[in-house]
Amino acid sequence: MQSTLGCKDGLHVAIIMDGNGRWASAQGLPRSAGHHAGVESIRRVCEAAPALGITTLTVFAFSADNWRRPQAEVRTLMGLLSRYLQKEIARLKDTDTRLTVIGRRDRLPGDLSAKIAAAEADTAASQSLHLRIALDYSSRDAILRAVAALDPSIELTRDTFGRAVTGEPASRLRDVDLLIRSGGEKRLSDFLLWECAYAELYFTDRMWPDFGAGDLAAAIDEFHRRDRRFGAIPQSPEPVHPVPSAA
Repeated sequence: MQSTLGCKDGLHVAIIMDGNGRWASAQGLPRSAGHHAGVESIRRVCEAAPALGITTLTVFAFSADNWRRPQAEVRTLMGLLSRYLQKEIARLKDTDTRLTVIGRRDRLPGDLSAKIAAAEADTAASQSLHLRIALDYSSRDAILRAVAALDPSIELTRDTFGRAVTGEPASRLRDVDLLIRSGGEKRLSDFLLWECAYAELYFTDRMWPDFGAGDLAAAIDEFHRRDRRFGAIPQSPEPVHPVPSAA
């Protein structure tokens, strides 16, 4: 997959939304309060994204490993996602935002899967921002499934394999330009490993419920100051030769 930096499609930003539980604990609140506050942060970031040149935004909502969390917390997260999909459809359509969900769906509650399908269908024509929510997602599992489903009659290239990993058609294949992780941790946590091959990484101590438009703008500003070479060497400026002074 080719990077889309500088093309008309804008930037693909991915976010690991970390710190909800720690934010709540620091304020003497149950962890569920942090998850509720985190939903508001998603809304703020989505509203700010287009003006910052972001056209694709992928957020990590629930990993395949999160099933190991206490069942009460898992139920809270699933309920939050279900209510988000039900309440946000009108807002997403008003802001010209297309929603898709990546990850497994066979382990989700049946009503949640139905709401995902409805939300995707209702926003399919939107073009200003593509919001991708990673739910029951593992990048390693996505790569393994792609390998297992390979058709030996098809020439294997980065693009063909990328389509198998991401489930996206060739016209929508998007490398991640910038990966942001909130909450102070500095790891990828099995998130978009294929798509992040050349992503710039940005880590912040800000807990996700406190993350807002200003934090996103700061990350984008830092991104634009970096020199992305994709394996090449820096472009050296032309040498400046001094003009000899007149005798």
